[in-house]
Amino acid sequence: MDLKNTSDFVSGFWSMYVIVITLVSVLGCGVFLLLQDKAKTNAGNTTGHVWDENLEEYNNPLPNWWRWMFYITVVFALVYLALYPGLGNMAGSFGWTMRGQYEGEMKKADEQYGPIFKKFQSQDIRAVAANSEAKEMGQRLFLTYCAQCHGSDARGAKGFPNLADQDWLFGGTPAQIQESIAKGRDAAMPAKGIKPDLNGDQIKDLANYVRSMSGLAADSIRIQRGKELFAVACAACHGPDGKGMLGVGPNLADKTWLYGSSESEIVETITKGRINRMPAFGEFLGDAKVHLLTAYVYGLGGGVKEDAPAAAPAATAAEPSPVAEKK
Repeated sequence: MDLKNTSDFVSGFWSMYVIVITLVSVLGCGVFLLLQDKAKTNAGNTTGHVWDENLEEYNNPLPNWWRWMFYITVVFALVYLALYPGLGNMAGSFGWTMRGQYEGEMKKADEQYGPIFKKFQSQDIRAVAANSEAKEMGQRLFLTYCAQCHGSDARGAKGFPNLADQDWLFGGTPAQIQESIAKGRDAAMPAKGIKPDLNGDQIKDLANYVRSMSGLAADSIRIQRGKELFAVACAACHGPDGKGMLGVGPNLADKTWLYGSSESEIVETITKGRINRMPAFGEFLGDAKVHLLTAYVYGLGGGVKEDAPAAAPAATAAEPSPVAEKK
């Protein structure tokens, strides 16, 4: 615990409370050991406690090696509490803190690895993506900070986008990928069946129409009804042809599905909506690491070579998709 930067003890009372409890506990152990020493004079005698008619309790002391181990433990505890934090707000004579150790280790690491990161930061992301040393460094960063959601192979899972394909909601150019990593992304598909905006039968019609867009089997009658509903309920974000708009709504006419392509899964998405968030890593990682991580993601194979139009600013309130919320 960093006692110089903590608000755990909001008054001197709690600090003193901890100090008293800790010292009484440690010194109490020492007093108990001294009492055990006195028990030597009664060795071989009984305490007077008898069970089951003839089972008696003898008043024998602990073995010497055991007692001295306890004495050493008590002394060690007192020395430790004098040197390191452990007694309320007292920092210890060494002045050690977790924050100080962390900052020291980070400073040492920055001195060792900082020049390498800066070397790559000065290069174009496309050039960094082709550098074998940068790839290894980027992969380690990815496995540490990104693999938990996107998988170690970056191909995602249900609810987490595939970063190795060419399907992007917020854009796959180096600048757009870097912005996604540094600033994060928020996307929300509003629920259509909660208010409800649409009844259950209408939602099934929409689900069948959306399935038909990507060549999946669907009910022909529901497709026709769903097509008419789509123009009213979904086209504003996904476009009249369902091919989506950058930063607003994903393409529903391809074969990329983030939450599943079955009728029941699409119905659930339309009915309950979807909310997804990509956390921002810019402040935590710093510009140099974000630059390297961007190059790694770009080099996975799904990056867009030419700059694309900027993402729409109102992505948070937009409707990413009734079936898939992509990168």
